[in-house]
Amino acid sequence: MKFIVVMNNTFLKAFLSFVAIFCIGCSSKENPEWQQLFNGENLDNWNVKIRGFDLGDNFGNTFRVEDGNLQVRYDQYENGFQEKFGHLFYKDSFSSYLLAVEYRFVGDQVSNNPGSWAFRNNGVMVHGQDPATMEKDQDFPTSIEVQLLGGNETGERSTANLCTPGTHVVIDGELVKTHCIESSSKTFHGDQWVRVEVLVLRDSLIAHYIDGQEVMRYEKPQTDDGQILKKGSISVQSESHPTDFRKIEIVDLEPYVDEPARLQKILNDLKFKGELKSN
Repeated sequence: MKFIVVMNNTFLKAFLSFVAIFCIGCSSKENPEWQQLFNGENLDNWNVKIRGFDLGDNFGNTFRVEDGNLQVRYDQYENGFQEKFGHLFYKDSFSSYLLAVEYRFVGDQVSNNPGSWAFRNNGVMVHGQDPATMEKDQDFPTSIEVQLLGGNETGERSTANLCTPGTHVVIDGELVKTHCIESSSKTFHGDQWVRVEVLVLRDSLIAHYIDGQEVMRYEKPQTDDGQILKKGSISVQSESHPTDFRKIEIVDLEPYVDEPARLQKILNDLKFKGELKSN
């Protein structure tokens, strides 16, 4: 009988060791990974809203996929841009996440454009309104815009700036109502690819990063009438300058947002250099 007990204990130890190893493997698989919002092949899971047109009407084939890139183009606009501001919305809304886009500006700005401010200008909208609620002639969704700008070869022009269509934010404890605020990023001239990352944690933090370096941070995004924004749509713009996006990807952080230590470890494991706390 004693011999049987010894054998059972030995077997039990071996079994528990196996379970421990197996669980470690399972645990690592639970860590979130990058999910591709843009599949590089088509506009599946995305919906277009262009000013003056119904939701779903991709006027002029503005948003298209060619050579594996999401392209924003105006070659089929017979009379120029004429304030046909557009947005391409992902099908789902998000609350807490790490978003990354890789973009470049190409070619010339279309005629009848809004002016020099729209030269090499695009944007990623976060915590945005549902496109189904936009009015037909509405130019921008109520949202927080991570403004993407390219250099004009003559001076400094930062990117990953902040613009606030129908919104405000809090910076350093103060409510800021200025429409656009420059980040601390360097200028990117020419047609080079640029990677921008945006860390969004409900209404407690939104931070912009270029090449892993934080260039802007704020909190408490809210509508003009003070309604706090804790989630919303994600969209990319068409603002009159041809733009390519080769990657739009996200890590959903909502399940971990209430566990700061674990959240920071997840970000570290993703090789993300940003910190949850202020610099």
